[in-house]
Amino acid sequence: MIQIAPSLLSADFLHLEKDILLVNAFADLFHLDVMDGVFVPNISFGFPVVEAVARQAEKPLDVHLMIVHPEKYVERFAKAGAQMISFHYEAAREASADIIAQIQALGVKAGIVINPDCPVQAIFPLLDKVDFVLLMSVFAGFGGQAFIPETIGRIQAVRAELDRIGRPDVPIEVDGGIGPANAADVVAAGAEILVAGSSVFKADDPAKAIRAMRG
Repeated sequence: MIQIAPSLLSADFLHLEKDILLVNAFADLFHLDVMDGVFVPNISFGFPVVEAVARQAEKPLDVHLMIVHPEKYVERFAKAGAQMISFHYEAAREASADIIAQIQALGVKAGIVINPDCPVQAIFPLLDKVDFVLLMSVFAGFGGQAFIPETIGRIQAVRAELDRIGRPDVPIEVDGGIGPANAADVVAAGAEILVAGSSVFKADDPAKAIRAMRG
C-alpha cells in the first residue's frame, strides 16, 4: 500500500493545527525533519514541536534525524511520540547497526537514510536489520528542491537487494521533490512511502494532491 507522508517542514507554522488536521484526514504519516545546523546547514525544530504534533496526531509520526550523534537523542524522540525514527548513515557510519538496535529496543521502527551522493551499496549490510529505508531524492537540509532523476535507479537497486536477501516487506521511503507529476514513477521503481512537502502544503487543493500521489 502506498503511503503519503506530508513533510511538516513545509507546513504553515503560524497555523500548524490546521495542517495537522489535514494530515489526519487525508494522509498516512507525519514526516518531521529534525535539523541541527551541523549535519545540515539549516535548523528546523526539536522536541517541543514533535510533542505538540503528537498530541493532535492521529497518524504515526515519522521522525527523520538530520543530526550528528543521533544516538544521543533517539530515546527522547521516542518519548516525544515518534513511531518511526530514521537517521543518516553518513552521520553514524560504523555505529549505524548499534543505533538501529537502540531505536528498535525503544519499540520504534528504525530506518537508515542516505543522501543522493552516497552509494546505495554502503547501506546494503544494514538492510537485514532496518524496518525501512529512506532515500533522499534531494540533498538533506532544505525543502522545495527539485527531484533528482537518478533516484529512480537508486530505488530499483535497493529494492532488488531487499528482494535478494528475502526482505521484500521492508518499505522504501523517498524524500524530496515528489508530487503528482512524478509519484507514479517513484512507486513503479519500488517505493512505498512518499514524503511530500511543498506539493501538499502549497497546493491549491492539498487533499486532491495527496489522492493523486497515492494513485
